[in-house]
Amino acid sequence: CRFKPALAAVLIRFLQTQPQGRVLKACLRSLRILSRDKKVLGPLITDRALLTLAHLGGISHAPVPKEDTDVFWGTPYSLKRNRVAIFACHMLFSLLSNCLLFFSLLCGLTEKLNKEFQSASSPCGQFYALRLMFLLTALRPELRAQLKQEGGVPLLTTVLEKSLSVQWKEQYEVVLNPTAPPISVEDSQQAQEALKILFNITHNASLYRHLAAVLRHCLMVSCEEEEAADELKGHAVNMLSALPLSCLDVLVSVPLAPDSHQTNGANTDCVHNLLMYMERKLEQVKERLTPVLNSLTECSRAHRDTRHYLRQQILPPLRDASTKPEEGNTMRNRLVRLMTNLDTELKHCAADLLFVLCKESVRRFVKYTGYGNAAGLLATRGLLGGQRSKATSSGTQYSSDSDSDTEEYRQIKDRVNPVTGQVEEEQPDPMEGMTEEEKEEEAHRLISLFNKLSKDNMIQPMGLNEEGQLVPLSELRDLSMEETKSEEEHDDLENVE
Repeated sequence: CRFKPALAAVLIRFLQTQPQGRVLKACLRSLRILSRDKKVLGPLITDRALLTLAHLGGISHAPVPKEDTDVFWGTPYSLKRNRVAIFACHMLFSLLSNCLLFFSLLCGLTEKLNKEFQSASSPCGQFYALRLMFLLTALRPELRAQLKQEGGVPLLTTVLEKSLSVQWKEQYEVVLNPTAPPISVEDSQQAQEALKILFNITHNASLYRHLAAVLRHCLMVSCEEEEAADELKGHAVNMLSALPLSCLDVLVSVPLAPDSHQTNGANTDCVHNLLMYMERKLEQVKERLTPVLNSLTECSRAHRDTRHYLRQQILPPLRDASTKPEEGNTMRNRLVRLMTNLDTELKHCAADLLFVLCKESVRRFVKYTGYGNAAGLLATRGLLGGQRSKATSSGTQYSSDSDSDTEEYRQIKDRVNPVTGQVEEEQPDPMEGMTEEEKEEEAHRLISLFNKLSKDNMIQPMGLNEEGQLVPLSELRDLSMEETKSEEEHDDLENVE
């Protein structure tokens, strides 16, 4: 084990003698295996080692620092050898996750990608170049700004277009050819890396309508492998969440086809694919469910037609309330179950989507989810009192609320328990047969029990303040006494005058 660092240093020096063929590949393979051991990283994360590998990968022309040798690298002959460049890029990817990186490497990667698009030859190691670029922008925030200044967004959008064979029909409309072959695994992997980099550098960025159109295409195309298709859609959803809301109308502004899903003349094919992606993820309840929930929520807030379509699919008119809202396998049932999930972020995202689909109406929200499931979101927003939601942070204005109750629901409405959201069997009256004195005695006994529980700190009586937030009753009592005292002092002053 102690000889491994020395072996790594020797191999780096040997690479500067420009070995060729099988010898070069054997050196790179050996270094890749050594780089997996953190105890051996010392000689591999020096400027000399990294620039040597960058030369071999064709992503840097900076001179290698001289130590024990006077060898100077000219134009790297390895650029002509695709497999050598791929090996070198793979090595760099293994090393860069363990050390500080250089601005020059990012410039070299950008230059390499630009040259490959301008040349007619097939790209050499583009996947690893993109993965290195993602690692650079993920670890060093200052490199994100540099990549944006050097035209990173147009460059990576071009990578997406090339990987997905995008053909443009209008300014923001991509041709979707149903007879086109599925996207290959290699192309889908390159598209995923480009999306990951774009997510790093366009977070909170300005308008990117052109990119939104390409993302729509990512959500619509098919891949050779279902897993690759889901990966591509997942990264496209992440990217959508980083775009301004004003860009998202591109998703539904495509002309209708004969078999398109539509709402009020708007093409909702892309929204339908997002919904199907979310439904598949609902079966797994993994971390990737949160971004798609957020994307659907923001799309619903921003576009009325999107909200109408999603509401038809997730919250169709309620006709039966014989089971609890969280029981069953419909999308509504599964989303309501998420509202009580242990993952705080996930349950808030699920509740937000349903709340927006209800046009942020507390009455409608409780009707579809039950007050018990809705209490968390209502308490967070100060709506436990049942008042209408105030203007959202995005300034969303909803149309006037109409009576959406079906005839079947009106017949059972009075028998629905608002807490559970379910029609329950009528229970016998516990006070039946008691005289008024017995009822009064039972009430006093219950009050005494509650007071005892409160004094022993077993329960804490709560009430709603003016902002709709739950606060201890003692605070409400103190506040009420202060207001009464203030009013009395005001009246006394008026009498004096």
